Amino acid sequence: MRQLFSLAISLSVVGFHAQTLKNFSVPKGFQKIAEAKGDLDKDGKDETVIIFNTDKKTKLNDRDNFLRSFFILKDVDGQLKIWKENNSVLFSSGMGFYPEDNAPPEISIKNNSVSITQVFNTNSRHTQTYRHTFRYQNGDFYLIGSHDRFEDTCDFNYLNEINFSTGKVVIDEEHSSCDEEEKDIPQNVHKEFIHHFKTLIRMNDFRIGENKFKIAGSDKDFSF
Repeated sequence: MRQLFSLAISLSVVGFHAQTLKNFSVPKGFQKIAEAKGDLDKDGKDETVIIFNTDKKTKLNDRDNFLRSFFILKDVDGQLKIWKENNSVLFSSGMGFYPEDNAPPEISIKNNSVSITQVFNTNSRHTQTYRHTFRYQNGDFYLIGSHDRFEDTCDFNYLNEINFSTGKVVIDEEHSSCDEEEKDIPQNVHKEFIHHFKTLIRMNDFRIGENKFKIAGSDKDFSF
């Protein structure tokens, strides 16, 4: 009886929260560039995640550059309502060396978590890939995974990964050479270790590259 009462209270709180959410409509001037659906709060119902180019335009390297935003939407009695809005995780449309060739960000939803992947070139040979994963818990969305791959066409391939739930950190550096006769090639590096994070980062507090910690036994920092 007590468990049924607790469940009823929990469902009533969720229902009240849903009723207080604002209705969603596509903001004027916004252009949808990515969308995915999946269950993010384990209620058996799919949420909708949509990424937009906004109408806020600036200049970046003399190119048109649109800021981006994404919404996490709940379906309440057939009406989409705004559960979460974020504009700090996404790079703008003009990011990179060839922004006109960039693929739009990719959204994937798996195991009740949402991942956003962004890929762009930093110059004619280098590609940067970011994937960040967020999970709903304790009343908000928190960063639980970070994947950062930086690669050259033939000289190197660097990977930095963090699982914030377990604290596992992976550093992997593969080296080669575009010159087939080059013999002085740096050694490959692979490290795995546990770093204990005191608190998780809320989605709306996270900005790529603005966080770091000291790698134990090293004078280097790990940035994410």
